[in-house]
Amino acid sequence: MQEIPTKAQILQWIADNPGLSAKRDIAKAFGIKGAARIDLKRLLRELEDEGAVTKKARTYRDPDTLPPVTLLTALPPDGQGDIFLRPMEWQGAAEDAPRILFLPKKGDPALGPGDRVLARLSKVDLDDYQYEARLIRRLGSNPIKILGIFRTSAEGGRIVPIDKGADKDWIVGRDDTLDARDGELVEAEQHGPKRMGLPRARIVARLGDPMGPKAVSLIAIHQHGIPDRFPDPVLAEAEAAKPAPMDAREDLRDLPLVTIDPSDARDHDDAVFAEPDTDSHNPGGHIVWVAIADVAHYVRPGSALDREARKRGNSTYFPDRVVPMLPDVLSGDLCSLHEGVDRPCLAVRLKLDAEGNKISHRFLRGMMRSAASLTYEEVQQAHDGHPSPRTAPLIPRIIAPLYAAYQAATKARHLRQPLDLDLPERKIILSDEGKVVSVAFRERFDAHRLIEEFMILANVAAAEELTRLKRPLLFRVHEEPSPEKLDALREVAEASGFTLAKGQVLKTAHLNRLLAQAQGTEFDELMNITTLRSMTQAYYHPQNFGHFGLSLRSYAHFTSPIRRYADLIVHRALIAGHGWGKDGLSAQDIEALDETAKLISDAERRSMTAERDTNDRYLAAYLSDRVGSEFTGRISGVQRFGLFVKLDETGADGLIPIREVGREFFHYDEATQTLMGADTGLTLGIGQRVTVRLAEAIPVTGGLTLELLSLDGAALPRSPRAGKKGRFAPRKPGATAARDAKLKRKVIRKRR
Repeated sequence: MQEIPTKAQILQWIADNPGLSAKRDIAKAFGIKGAARIDLKRLLRELEDEGAVTKKARTYRDPDTLPPVTLLTALPPDGQGDIFLRPMEWQGAAEDAPRILFLPKKGDPALGPGDRVLARLSKVDLDDYQYEARLIRRLGSNPIKILGIFRTSAEGGRIVPIDKGADKDWIVGRDDTLDARDGELVEAEQHGPKRMGLPRARIVARLGDPMGPKAVSLIAIHQHGIPDRFPDPVLAEAEAAKPAPMDAREDLRDLPLVTIDPSDARDHDDAVFAEPDTDSHNPGGHIVWVAIADVAHYVRPGSALDREARKRGNSTYFPDRVVPMLPDVLSGDLCSLHEGVDRPCLAVRLKLDAEGNKISHRFLRGMMRSAASLTYEEVQQAHDGHPSPRTAPLIPRIIAPLYAAYQAATKARHLRQPLDLDLPERKIILSDEGKVVSVAFRERFDAHRLIEEFMILANVAAAEELTRLKRPLLFRVHEEPSPEKLDALREVAEASGFTLAKGQVLKTAHLNRLLAQAQGTEFDELMNITTLRSMTQAYYHPQNFGHFGLSLRSYAHFTSPIRRYADLIVHRALIAGHGWGKDGLSAQDIEALDETAKLISDAERRSMTAERDTNDRYLAAYLSDRVGSEFTGRISGVQRFGLFVKLDETGADGLIPIREVGREFFHYDEATQTLMGADTGLTLGIGQRVTVRLAEAIPVTGGLTLELLSLDGAALPRSPRAGKKGRFAPRKPGATAARDAKLKRKVIRKRR
């Protein structure tokens, strides 16, 4: 019988012979013939499934190495003027890619940022870079992309970028307009050589009315580079997926687990069930089951689905659409815990005592069948004594025990004292045509809090379980505020008549006492906003630094693998730790945990920014018909250049430029976040009540410009420099910034 090489031997051969990595080359090297080739094929397929090699054009290679000849893109010169190249076919995140130094020889063309080249690589063992590249030929450049509004002219037109930070238009030649119409949203790319003056572009896509249905979120998707189209290999893998078999799973199909979600939810990745604990050693205790969709069964390490999910990091949610982390065939079907359908899951059985403390937990890989897909509203109504024919039969066995377990869990939560901020969330309601109909507060029920509390318990259990198993994972980390931010919070609190103890280890209980002091007073919202601003941003990390906001020593994300890659990593870690299958955390997953943590933390921030920008644009469109109207609000931010105000009615944020506040000089105090007038002593700070006039609303950028009319219900003091007629003449509704500036200059000249 022929001796088959081990996986390690195969990987070593591929690494040593990157130019001879076809299956026949490997077979020849190890003397494998006849029927033994079947075993070799099986080993190669296993290595591919594990992500240890990638297959392309009948050849295999280590995904962490590059072929001898490859396509590369030139990066901008570094501080020493060296040109580094990025591999175009790199499957992982950009920060994972090896550094490649370009070594030009005499006669090679100079490379600029974005130039694409075919080059021969030589591997080197250096700290600063891993490859040296010699040019074979230059292929062209990857042009800069622009998203903006097209304005026609006799020579063709111009593109006005939608990015608030853009400071110049782009010229479009007559032959490069793609027949775009004036006012259309377009995507363009840099075209032609760089010359003095405005840059030139050619339109590559017409996206229609910038305020048309679904165009608002499309702007954010393009602007922030959120991947919204799945590559063909990813879709092919998803389409080929089949329902998971029972295999060695535990059968949970008789357990009446239910999903509880918003009424417009498309996917259901968590289900719950609770019942009294019959153990005589735990009187008054509860058993809580939390079952989560088994995404790991479908998204295997190193697969096209896995690479795309890691790149996206999470799903991104807009008022009119969702950009999912996984294709809909998985997120909306095979992974989703639909009512009455068998679905694979990872579940945890939590044992709580009568005071809501977790006594123990047990994880398992199972098969479940949701007893009902419920909404928060109908569950709450049933609990409040107004059940529907659909929920009435569920009260004794399902709904009542869930609330009983939740009431116990709130006792433990109260003792733990997580940060208790009260910041109402607003929801933008759209018509079928994509226009904003209204802006309403999202209702918060105990049903919401019930699910949140059980998800937190499951996440804690996952972190503790993997720590016990000594398995690597990604923790959800939230560090305590910096001393500087705490000092700023303390100053705002003292100025408002409250106290925040100093000279002791900060706990969330101290912040909750501060919030309790302000509750019901005129400073209630101020203290909630200021406390929120003092917090650090949560992120993912392989090391455990605790979760300050939740007042937890150990926390990980386990409950949403359909929409968060971090949860998928935790699932794989549990699968590997318990030996539940070959789809657990791979060696490559473990090696890349630091890079993955940074990648998905950045992706989370990218999504949050895109979601916020989209809401800003929708709100600006909603308010554009009310330019000139007066609104009440609170100062939510202070900068040298002006004041940010959150309007009461819509929650929209607008800017009062410093020039609109008064004709005196204003001193900016970064520590206290205040502006103080040099002449009047007028002090402006976060949380103060204001009345403003809407001067300008720009839906394309989401910008709102406001005029300050009164502060804390009183008229603004007049600067001695303003003269008898007061400050500036009021802005005419709808006036442009240019007309406004011209009007101000005229007023100033007259007063002088």
